[in-house]
Amino acid sequence: MEKELDFSAEIQRDIFGMQDAHVRKIEKELQVSIVSRNGSMKVIGEERNVEAAVVLLEDMAGLSEHGSEVTSQQVDYALDMKDDAEPGMLQKMDGDIICHTVSGKPVRPKTVGQQKYINAIRDNLIVFANGPAGTGKTFLAMAMAITAFMNGEVERIILTRPAIEAGEKLGFLPGDLQSKVDPYLRPLYDALYQIMGAERFQANMEKGLIEVAPLAYMRGRTLDNAYIILDEAQNTTPEQMKMFLTRFGFGSHAVITGDASQKDLAPDRRSGLDVAMQVLKHVDGIKFITLDARDVVRHPLVQKIVKAYENYELAAARRSRERQDKQDRFGGRIEQRRNKPGRND
Repeated sequence: MEKELDFSAEIQRDIFGMQDAHVRKIEKELQVSIVSRNGSMKVIGEERNVEAAVVLLEDMAGLSEHGSEVTSQQVDYALDMKDDAEPGMLQKMDGDIICHTVSGKPVRPKTVGQQKYINAIRDNLIVFANGPAGTGKTFLAMAMAITAFMNGEVERIILTRPAIEAGEKLGFLPGDLQSKVDPYLRPLYDALYQIMGAERFQANMEKGLIEVAPLAYMRGRTLDNAYIILDEAQNTTPEQMKMFLTRFGFGSHAVITGDASQKDLAPDRRSGLDVAMQVLKHVDGIKFITLDARDVVRHPLVQKIVKAYENYELAAARRSRERQDKQDRFGGRIEQRRNKPGRND
């Protein structure tokens, strides 16, 4: 099958990318040939592959027409989503700008999962986001919180996470109480600095309008007119999670983020995130969002690492089930032999 597309020279330049990098990826992944002749583009290959390539190329052209740069990350994601992609997918995400960083860079969802996450935060008072590292759970929640704060929708921002060591014994840390807990809260500070800027953050923090504190500090409080973010929720106990959720006050929004595959709790302790996902799944006003390896927006190698670990854990779980089934069958046969009447009965 051969399909011709009529794009301007400028748009074709954006589609092809530096040294034709974008088109080469598309040709390799979709097994098609893409050529530019006489001011038009031609896509040649099997019908199904050509149709998939045309959908992607038209989406890339739409980005270029609206003045957005076509990035390698967008092309990689679109190819990864080729079986589930909708026309205009990249354009829809590109147009949903949450805010801008201090350097002027727009903050927007980069995957369909992130888009669903943002929409869930907009439409619900409490949102749980469970997903692997690099999926933007904390950063996007922070962007939504800062935007609501700047627009006057809430009076303050409260950021918290459990202060638990990630499998290491760090010993006694020097300094006052704030100095001791700051290392645990550093990822939250980093996101605040990037979006809000250090000076504006410090000014609002001194006024008490932005608070970054360990989860233990939340006990006994009622948080009204606030945007509350609980990070690393997989490291909460069920008691801590219940305590946190019952701080929720009028005019507030809460986002709870975590990665159920990276718990630092003792082996005999259940995660508050796991329990909450079971207990609250049917409660109106609470939304659960699950992100996966396809939503990783860090270096492409991180996505491969996350996917490799997911496959390894699934295979380990399957082997464990098979061993358990084998033991159950073996135990059943022994029980049958024990209960079988003897010859002299």
